[in-house]
Amino acid sequence: MTADVAAALSRVQSVLQRRPAAGLHDDAPATATWKGGLRIVAGHSNGTQVPTDMPPELGGTGDRITPGWLMRAGLASCTATCIAMRAAARGIELQRLELVARSRSDTRGLLGMPGHLGEPVPAGPHDVQLFIRIEARGSTTEQLRSLVEESYLSSPVACALQAAMPVALQIEVDN
Repeated sequence: MTADVAAALSRVQSVLQRRPAAGLHDDAPATATWKGGLRIVAGHSNGTQVPTDMPPELGGTGDRITPGWLMRAGLASCTATCIAMRAAARGIELQRLELVARSRSDTRGLLGMPGHLGEPVPAGPHDVQLFIRIEARGSTTEQLRSLVEESYLSSPVACALQAAMPVALQIEVDN
């Protein structure tokens, strides 16, 4: 399987070296639809649907994942994918790859409440941690650390979080 991934990546790199503009593309949109209460269903054009809800303390049922968890899952899975891709390209046979994304948030920000001194409380996480456990036979600790660090820098989700990219908000109101 590693050889198949490496071959696919090599083909794509060859095309992009000849035609860099071929690398620019629109990403698949994520559509979120309100289903009542605090239930939302995020959908992909391929039919995949991911229902979310909030914990009971915030008025949800607590029986679905939260949107914040989706962000952490996106960070962990995107970074893991980048590590697996780069490992395959280098001929590194991974034995283990586990990522855990954690964050710490202040619910006051979600509710629009001010801090102790009246200052705005950010609605997003105050900090995010990404814990990575990796193992590959025949690779040194330094090789694997370098693999992870370089892969993290090419992770689209990690880059979006690091750059705090502004979102162009477009609103259409149906009357």
